[in-house]
Amino acid sequence: MNLRSDRRVFLGQLAAGTAAIAGLPALNSLAADAKPKFEISLAEWSLHKALFGGKLDNLDFAQITKEKFGISAIEYVNQFFKDKAQDAKYLAQLNERAKDHGVSQLLIMIDGEGQLGDPDESKRNQAVANHHRWVDAAKTLGCHSIRVNAGSQGSYEEQMKLAADGLRKLSEFAKPLGLNVIVENHGGLSSNARWLADTIAATGMDNCGTLPDFGNFRISDSEQYDRYQGVEELMPRAKAVSAKSYDFNDAGDETTIDFKRMMDIVLAHNYHGFVGIEYEGNRLDEETGIMKTKQLLERFQ
Repeated sequence: MNLRSDRRVFLGQLAAGTAAIAGLPALNSLAADAKPKFEISLAEWSLHKALFGGKLDNLDFAQITKEKFGISAIEYVNQFFKDKAQDAKYLAQLNERAKDHGVSQLLIMIDGEGQLGDPDESKRNQAVANHHRWVDAAKTLGCHSIRVNAGSQGSYEEQMKLAADGLRKLSEFAKPLGLNVIVENHGGLSSNARWLADTIAATGMDNCGTLPDFGNFRISDSEQYDRYQGVEELMPRAKAVSAKSYDFNDAGDETTIDFKRMMDIVLAHNYHGFVGIEYEGNRLDEETGIMKTKQLLERFQ
């Protein structure tokens, strides 16, 4: 397979193949002089199939986001440039691409760097150290945050204590650089919003916050946290918001999540920052899912 050729074809298809979708009128057009209640960004995971399939390269993310979707802010996922955190030349390229297309780089979502709440202190400290390079990379890219996970083992209370320790140490490293460490509800006890909110509070760090995700509230195969209660509990410490979507009906509404109810909760907490599109459906292709999520969010701006 010629991945470079595939990427060129894919980029061309994005520019032309779904132009009709991009050209649809907004469902609730803003007056030219109206200030939106929040901004819209694009989480890179929304294009994970294209990225993993070699049809899209991480370096093209800013361009596609702006030219294809009309979005001017991006959220990276470290899986798509895992070996580049300390590659100054590569990071400079990302900065150049973003600047060329007028795109803001908001955050990097970090996975696979160890458990910040590992019961083994040496492993926990190593996980903290593993994240340092991503804090530095985020600083280089002008991001405001890195998104991390709060994985641990043990009882409810033990996991809270351990995760708070790792998060505090990482937040102490990030604070002088002006970076936030934010935690997403992302499985296990982190999908228990009460546990996560209390864990963040236990760090005692004002640059340690949350990234409420509309969809990630499955604690285990047998336990599901109420998504609306969860977002409500996570919003007081939110420094970003993830608008997870899966599928849409003919009216343009998300079929799993009540977006109006969710955005009412978000805005009631006086949050007016970026809401990141994270399309994760299977029926619609990625480009269509992203555009439908954007059009739905625009109703509430």
